[in-house]
Amino acid sequence: MTEHAPEETRESAMARTARTVRTVRTVRTVRTTPLHSVHAAAGASFTDFGGWQMPLRYASDLAEHHAVRRSAGIFDLSHMGEVKVTGSGAAAALDHALVGRISKVALGRARYTMIVAEDGGVIDDLIVYHVGDQEYLVVPNAGNRERVAAELVARCAGFDCEVADISLTMALIAVQGPRAEEILRGVIDSGAGIPAALRPEEGAPADDGDCGPDVLCGPTILRRLRYYAAVRAVAAGHSILLARTGYTGEDGFELFCGAEDAVDLWTVIVGHAAALPPGDDDAGGKPLPALTPCGLAARDSLRLEAGMPLYGHELTEETTPYDASLGAVVKLDKPEFVGRQALAARAAREGSEGTRQLVALAGEGRRAARAGCEVRGHEDRRGHHLRPAVPHPRPPDRPGAAGARLLRGPAVGGGHGPQGRRARPLLPHESRHRALLPARALRPPPAVPTSCPERKGNRHAPSAH
Repeated sequence: MTEHAPEETRESAMARTARTVRTVRTVRTVRTTPLHSVHAAAGASFTDFGGWQMPLRYASDLAEHHAVRRSAGIFDLSHMGEVKVTGSGAAAALDHALVGRISKVALGRARYTMIVAEDGGVIDDLIVYHVGDQEYLVVPNAGNRERVAAELVARCAGFDCEVADISLTMALIAVQGPRAEEILRGVIDSGAGIPAALRPEEGAPADDGDCGPDVLCGPTILRRLRYYAAVRAVAAGHSILLARTGYTGEDGFELFCGAEDAVDLWTVIVGHAAALPPGDDDAGGKPLPALTPCGLAARDSLRLEAGMPLYGHELTEETTPYDASLGAVVKLDKPEFVGRQALAARAAREGSEGTRQLVALAGEGRRAARAGCEVRGHEDRRGHHLRPAVPHPRPPDRPGAAGARLLRGPAVGGGHGPQGRRARPLLPHESRHRALLPARALRPPPAVPTSCPERKGNRHAPSAH
């Protein structure tokens, strides 16, 4: 026989249950990279970036920025995604799934491209590496990894290929700056001599002689590796994919390795660089180390200065590639791909009334402009605020510059892809927000006082890239 509790007792129990329910919170998993302990030991401060705890800075944003421009910086980019597409139908599947013609990418080369929705909105900007006869590596941004992987699985159905998200088994280390090749020269032991990926050796025959697809070309691989090319190599005894790509506007390399090899590879690179002589600080300060660990704040200011868009900011699912002046990556000569109809219609309206165009900003303060800053045009002497051409979809979690002025002109660059022209290093009193405009096209208007909310604490809190 079931004994019933008194009425007041049942009500009390219900109240307790209600209180319990109200205290329930959704806990979001925040991952750490294989190099997290290394960053913590070096005194890095961290930020949540695309669901990952990533180093924001080690000491000074500005010092790290200048180190990359004048010497070299090392970055942990292990939050980025890696999706492998393999099989005889891999190239055709990627042609269908993405806006670019991936089937035309030679073995050992890479291509900046995008994946869009049926309405043409950008789901993510990507780099695709052709790493084997029937194998491609797709690199999405950290916050979009799961979405991109799921879209590729769906879009590649019906093609003779397999899609595998290998992100959590991989790590990615970038060395960027004028001394990048010098630093890695003592770390890269050998690499595959893929003709399309390597420049001919000086004095060697145009066809590289005996340097065929399976021949190890030794340390010359660094100076011979073409821009936007990648080869399998050995670094500090570890198997890696060595790519001449980056997101800073400087020459440099990205090293894809197994997650279990990341700490040793980072340690070897940093140790080798420490033995190199320091360089001169252009600002007249202390000698500049050959290599400086850099966080995401410096990476963000570097990409802004170089004119490279960031997904979630200059690129969103509410914008098409044409809205970001990146229509060149869309290959409408392909007979079909997801989103082609919408993009063809948008291309036909390019430049007409009502279409959007991304413009550039030039900052006047010490730091790069962030979301929440007021933007004014140089002709707007009464101080009326101008809305950016592309609305910012994120909350204002990126505080920063003392102000910015509006510049008009064509937008160039691309995501974590094609680099713009190398920018002149910033002086200590300067900042430039040259997003999406090449240095040669900038014609700065007269300085106009602009304003940005005064913020304390974390001045660089990048959203997920």
